[in-house]
Amino acid sequence: MGDYNAYIATETIEGTDDGPLAGRTVAVKDNISTKDVQTTCGSAMLDGYVPPYDATVVERLKDAGATIPGKTNMDEFGMGTTTETSAYGAVENPVAEGHVPGGSSGGSAAVVAAGDADMALGSDTGGSIRCPAAFCGVVGIKPTYGLVSRYGLVAYANSLEQIGPIAPSVEDAAELLEVIAGPDERDGTTRDATDHGSDYDFAAAADGDVDGLSIGVPTELLDGADEAVVETFWDAIDDLQAQGASYHEVTLPSVEHAVEAYYVIAMSEASSNLARFDGVRYGKSGGEGNWNESFAQAREEGFGEEVKRRVLLGTYALSAGYHDKYYKKAQDARAWVKQDFDEALSDADVLASPTMPVPPMKRGESLDDPLTMYLADANTTPVNLANLPAISVPAGETDDGLPVGLQLVGPAFGEKTIIRAGSALA
Repeated sequence: MGDYNAYIATETIEGTDDGPLAGRTVAVKDNISTKDVQTTCGSAMLDGYVPPYDATVVERLKDAGATIPGKTNMDEFGMGTTTETSAYGAVENPVAEGHVPGGSSGGSAAVVAAGDADMALGSDTGGSIRCPAAFCGVVGIKPTYGLVSRYGLVAYANSLEQIGPIAPSVEDAAELLEVIAGPDERDGTTRDATDHGSDYDFAAAADGDVDGLSIGVPTELLDGADEAVVETFWDAIDDLQAQGASYHEVTLPSVEHAVEAYYVIAMSEASSNLARFDGVRYGKSGGEGNWNESFAQAREEGFGEEVKRRVLLGTYALSAGYHDKYYKKAQDARAWVKQDFDEALSDADVLASPTMPVPPMKRGESLDDPLTMYLADANTTPVNLANLPAISVPAGETDDGLPVGLQLVGPAFGEKTIIRAGSALA
């Protein structure tokens, strides 16, 4: 395996000789529970933690015959856009030396881009599959909320996150999605796609047929984007047009407030979810002393700076006197975002934008400027607020050879539409 620090654990779980994924390797992000194999979420807090059970998606990988070659590095508890906040060190982008692979599923995208795994699982709370897919020049799918079980996913922000596939091609990603999708009685948020006018034959949709496809281009998601990214984006749209698609501009006024709303909601949910890491039941111990001292010491030593920042901000947003001022307003903005997407998709089959407004950043650039890192999620976070499916496919490269991704967003349970559109390019 490469020396780009993409794996935290390399204990192999051997697959079987039959099943749709027999003979193929699928790496698993380290916030997804694997029985008897360490799961750390990229955090010192969980160093050495070995789960006693498999996540539903891991059970389904095993049933499909897949071999799991290891657990992939990630931003600590999924909090980051660069995979530099991991307690196990930053991940190098294998296709853009000296640059970040994106985050928080940077390790998963990196092992696929480097050929050290055939496919991988990531999780996407505000772009954490699509961002690294774009930065590493591979394909990533963020499914409709509820299509894939979150049982066994260590929670960051429950109402936003989804597990999804990362792969070299759209067809490969669709095949992996077929395996992991579907209802799960252990996760009450899962839904059956057949109840929403779809089915699970995703790979068959990767036929590249975009003749007659209507593409809406939200102008707000191009504003402020890097010039080289915008140029590469339009080249990809021209390619789709040449294959029979058409495009028109649409507007999503609410996305102006989407990043702010996303981070208030995500940090608030993180504050609640991470309260369980107290150094008593599991995770890093705070040592001797009274409970308050032990609790504080465990979290001080176990959490990194970015996690501490988000927990503090989330706790503040939920505190008495500020709940209505911040959290409630963020939820109102979320409803507005959902309304705008539904309206735009009533007149288009898919919406298209650059996945990320910038090419991969150089390593170290964002660590001292978290606000810039948050703003880099401007094109991806609105999709999670609206609970819609989206795919990132390679759109090309800048003149400097840095990968650029094209994001395609579809209506709820419209995975087959975005897969068909994306397969025309990858």
